[in-house]
Amino acid sequence: MNHKAISPLDGRYARKLPQHGDYFSEFALMYNRCKLELRYALALDKLGIFPALSAQERQRLEALIEHFSEEDYQAIKAIERKTMHDVKACEIFLREKTQISQDQLFHFALTSEDANNMAYNYMLKGYLEEVQLPQIEQLLQKLMQLAEDWKSIPFPTKTHGQKASPSTVGKELAVYINRIARVYEKLKNHRFYAKLSGAVGNYSAMLAAFPEVDWLDFAQNFLAQEGFALNLATTQIEDHDSWAEYFDLSRRLNNIVMDLDVDCWLYISYELFYERSKAGEVGSSTMPHKVNPINFENSEGNMMLSNGLLTVLSDKLCRSRMQRDLSDSTVERNMGVALAHAYMAIGETLRGLNKLAVNEAQCAAVLDQSPELLAEPIQTILKIAGVEDPYNLLKAASRGKKPTLDSLFALVDGLDISEEIKNRCKALRPDTYVGDAIRICELVLEQTQTLLKQ
Repeated sequence: MNHKAISPLDGRYARKLPQHGDYFSEFALMYNRCKLELRYALALDKLGIFPALSAQERQRLEALIEHFSEEDYQAIKAIERKTMHDVKACEIFLREKTQISQDQLFHFALTSEDANNMAYNYMLKGYLEEVQLPQIEQLLQKLMQLAEDWKSIPFPTKTHGQKASPSTVGKELAVYINRIARVYEKLKNHRFYAKLSGAVGNYSAMLAAFPEVDWLDFAQNFLAQEGFALNLATTQIEDHDSWAEYFDLSRRLNNIVMDLDVDCWLYISYELFYERSKAGEVGSSTMPHKVNPINFENSEGNMMLSNGLLTVLSDKLCRSRMQRDLSDSTVERNMGVALAHAYMAIGETLRGLNKLAVNEAQCAAVLDQSPELLAEPIQTILKIAGVEDPYNLLKAASRGKKPTLDSLFALVDGLDISEEIKNRCKALRPDTYVGDAIRICELVLEQTQTLLKQ
């Protein structure tokens, strides 16, 4: 841990984010610029427009892609201190490091943005596939396990903060599983767009040098090989709309998880949920009894930080003055900060869920003390029996009052309706009035499990 770190991501929370530097550090950015230049050079060599590299030269390029070292990074930074241009520093480093005969292959007819948009695409794609999606899968699996375990437990709900029709714990968790799974599917299918088309996006320098080559086709094939889609028409910079879409999806996920955090926090405060205590932990410096829902609170705070940064990234990076301005450069360097706060948050949510338990006795007690919840099904059943204005009849008996089962059933007994309808109403109980909650939960679990297996 860096005890003088300005950001808690590099200080207090560094041990919880061991892999993020591999994707979003300055080292990672330099490496991915070099990776683009090396793969581009190898692709140009295969095109056959330059004298061919030897087998040994190609091996040197491929080896550097696989084994980029701290010494390599420091060599680039030393060059950058002279050039004051980071992309040019990478190009010079590659020429010096590889000593290939056709060193004009490096950065041939490219602009800095070609290297930069590809470098960030490598970083974002790698992070999405190797870190973000697996963490979302972990969250879904945990929620699915809890929903399966709790799918039949009757649960008191609230709308507008007031008592509402009962549900089951599993179905209420299934709501979040369903929402998270939809975003997960979109993220899994998301495609990043890229450009490799020179100074103003027209392949001008490339065509000037080799007019016989279909450079647009070359770029499209190269980008597809790297896992990206070609952005056909750009200015000097790639428009980053696919980045904005990715950041917006990540922010949507954050909001869903934050909604889950807050609901868990509220259910704990109502004593419908509780957290298992852990020996040695302290919930308050003065109140020994407390077990604070700190994980859900930490998650909420980190989600808000992440969302603020993701909003800036999404809004800013798809705008540029005419062909190019550099106001995006410093903003791009904060992608990792935004995503790291979200990763931190989901990690905290998972820690909270791992401690969570249902207070079944309290749930049952709340429902048992809430016979007024049966006003809804009773008035609905009475509608099909032809009773005049059953809604207002039950409203008069329950709104702002505390009816009992006996008083509600006495009202039913006093009506001129069939015994079958009366018995149907009198068979109702708050803890069994959960509709199709169990089946809804099971269907969501089934659909999500199928999605995760794809």
